[in-house]
Amino acid sequence: MTDTHAAAWTGGPNSLGFAKAPADTRVVAAMSGGVDSSVVAAMLKAEGYDVIGITLQLYDHGAAIEKKGACCAGQDIHDARNVAAQIGIPHYVLDYESKFREQVMEDFADTYLAGSTPIPCIRCNQTVKFSDLLKTAKDLGADCLATGHYIRRTDGPDGPELHRAADASRDQSYFLFATTKEQLDYLRFPLGGLPKTEVRELADKFNLPVAAKPDSQDICFVPEGSYAAVVEKLRPGSGRGGDIVHLDGTVLGQHDGVIHYTIGQRRGLGVATGEPIFVVKIDAPNRRVIVGPREALLTSGLFLEELNWLGSGSLEEAAKAGVRVLVRVRSTRPPVPGCLGWKDEMPVIWFDDPEEGVARGQAAVLYDPEGATRILGGGFIRRSIPADARVAAA
Repeated sequence: MTDTHAAAWTGGPNSLGFAKAPADTRVVAAMSGGVDSSVVAAMLKAEGYDVIGITLQLYDHGAAIEKKGACCAGQDIHDARNVAAQIGIPHYVLDYESKFREQVMEDFADTYLAGSTPIPCIRCNQTVKFSDLLKTAKDLGADCLATGHYIRRTDGPDGPELHRAADASRDQSYFLFATTKEQLDYLRFPLGGLPKTEVRELADKFNLPVAAKPDSQDICFVPEGSYAAVVEKLRPGSGRGGDIVHLDGTVLGQHDGVIHYTIGQRRGLGVATGEPIFVVKIDAPNRRVIVGPREALLTSGLFLEELNWLGSGSLEEAAKAGVRVLVRVRSTRPPVPGCLGWKDEMPVIWFDDPEEGVARGQAAVLYDPEGATRILGGGFIRRSIPADARVAAA
C-alpha cells in the first residue's frame, strides 16, 4: 500500500489500500480549515470512504478569531465546518486547548528559558495530533487517521516507511520525524504524491469554500512572529537581562533576556568588536549570551535526545555499525552526509564536514542516503561536538 497518487488524481478506488471496500472503511480526516486538509476530506469522500471530519480548537477562540495566517484559529474552525457541510460529512470540533497549552505552549516557553530553540510544530504533531487525536480516531472506530501533510507513507519489506513528499517545495518530513512505527501503521497522507498546484486545482474541482485561502505561515500561537512576547506572557519576568560575553571572557555589553537570542545570530547583538561576531552559546542559568567568531559555530557531531528510529533493526545496532545517513539540522537546509556512531554509551551523529550554527533544542532528521527520500528518524539536539573535537572523540 502507498500514499503516492498518479500525476493527476482521478478518484481511483480504495486509494488508502485497505482490503475492504471504501464504503466499509471509516476514516477520520484531521481538518485544520486550510486548503490541504479540506482537499483530503473531499478526495476521500469522493472515493466513497466513510469520512468523519475533526477540527481541533487549540488555543483561545476569542483571542484567535481575528488572527490571520495561522491554523486552528477561530476563522479556521468556521472554514472547516463549511467544508464539511459542502462535501456532506459529519464534523466535530474538539476542545484541545488545555492539552495544547500543556504539551506545546508550555514546552515552547520552558525550552526557550533553558537556552534552547524549540520547534512547536514538531511538538504539536508529536503530541496533540499524532497521539491525542489519533487515540480519538480509534475511539470513533476509524480504520485510519488521514491528514493534509505533504509526506509519503509507503510499504517496505519491514512494514510502512516514511518518505519525503513528491513536491520537494512542500515536503514536511523535517516536522514529522517523531512519527513512531505504531503511529505510521494507522496514519495516511493522501497528498504525499501530489504537487501543491494540483491540490489547489482539486479544491476548485470540489468547489470548496477555502479554494482561494492562503496557506498558513506563522506558528499559530505566535502573533507577528514575536517569540519573546509569547514567552514573556507565559513566563512573566523571563526577560531579565544579563551579560553579552566574548569567548575570551570579555564582557562586551548587556542584553534584555536570553529569550531574544538564538545560536548563529549575528544581527541585533548591540555590541561591536571590529570583526563579525555570532551567538555561539546561550548560558541560560547565568543569563549570559556567549559570542565569538564564525569558526566557533562549527560542529562535527551531535548527541540527540528523544530519538525516534524508523530504520531497519535497532538504533543501537545501526549506530555501532556506523550506518551512513543524510542529516538535516534546519528545515530550510538541505540534508548533508554523515554517519551514525556510538560514544559514551549513546548514539551520536557525525557530519562528514562540520556544520555551522547548530542550536540545542532544534531537530536533527536522518534520511537514507540511497535515494535521499526515506526518513530514518531523528531527535532533538541535546549537545553538539565542536569541530576541533572530532579527532579526539572518534
